[in-house]
Amino acid sequence: MTNETVITVQQTARPSGFPAPAQFAFVESRLPAPGPGTALVENLVWSVDPYHREAMDDDSLWTLNAPMEGRTLGRVLDSRDPALRAGDLVLHRAGWRTHALVTRSEVRPVPDLGPGVPLTAHLSVLGGTGLSAYVGLTRIARLQPGEDLFVSAAAGGVGTAAGRFARLLGAGRLVGSAGSARKVVHLTERLGFDAAFDYHDGPVAELLAEAAPDGLDAALDGVGGDHLEAAIASLRAHGRIAWVGAVAQYHSLATPPPAPRNLFDLVAKSIRLEGFLVRDHMDAQEELYDFAVPHLRSGRLPLDTTVVAGFEGIVTAFLGMLRGENTGKMLVAREDVTGATVVTGATGMTGAAGMAGAADVAGMASASAT
Repeated sequence: MTNETVITVQQTARPSGFPAPAQFAFVESRLPAPGPGTALVENLVWSVDPYHREAMDDDSLWTLNAPMEGRTLGRVLDSRDPALRAGDLVLHRAGWRTHALVTRSEVRPVPDLGPGVPLTAHLSVLGGTGLSAYVGLTRIARLQPGEDLFVSAAAGGVGTAAGRFARLLGAGRLVGSAGSARKVVHLTERLGFDAAFDYHDGPVAELLAEAAPDGLDAALDGVGGDHLEAAIASLRAHGRIAWVGAVAQYHSLATPPPAPRNLFDLVAKSIRLEGFLVRDHMDAQEELYDFAVPHLRSGRLPLDTTVVAGFEGIVTAFLGMLRGENTGKMLVAREDVTGATVVTGATGMTGAAGMAGAADVAGMASASAT
């Protein structure tokens, strides 16, 4: 890539099962010039998310052989809109590309939250990932101090944010599921979970019952299937489940896992199960800032991220996230804006062991200093 070109990632085929690198193409074209009312943004940090797997199967979300969508943080290079000035940092959804033409209505300025808030926070604990966890806990599950909580996929982006937030909200016993023994140790020794289990070790309902023998008050589930069934089984009367995702069926849409066999327990135990989309709760963004930023500054809310260096590693990062090779939120950052050691790009990221020590881009300038 040169200063005169833009690279976009395009999906070239619909996957059958787990996606493959061959279903993506890096396409180079001439760098566009902004027209009236638009601005040219150079993207700096990209988010890869579980919902992207669903988008790969949906013509209305990702069109084949066209630039793909994703949450991104970038800097305005050139603008024909006085509201967007060169140098401004903005959040937008024209990701999976090195540069994007955007309009004022398509971006949100990166707020000046003062020192102690690295740029990566805006795509992790303060972005859609953190907002999903915050909304799930406070608006849907309505977690109260002292209540016991189960978080599925607890070592992922939403799961780690939920664990951190739950502790700050005064949760009682905190139980999580993960996909490896290493991640179980990570949850209990670093993230403050009281108990955790590897869901490969047996029936999830039995593992959860062992980890929470006295039952639970609430659950934040991003897996569905047997995890949702286990949550229903372990909840006490009047428990609440915030259902935010269904990772268990993302690669098998033709034959999804069976629905929980204990759905009638929702009636028998007066349990409330509510699914939600974070886009319907954007009014909670300022509330999230008010809650999380003081804890970021004080150090009580560490950032849990796995960062891949270099845009060329975005497909590898996405597939690695789907395999569960990350701990915390998976991000991709342009190498020249990191300022901290991160995981290597596409050629160096080969598995979970290679990502275990991934660091947040803590040295990136905060919004106020950029």
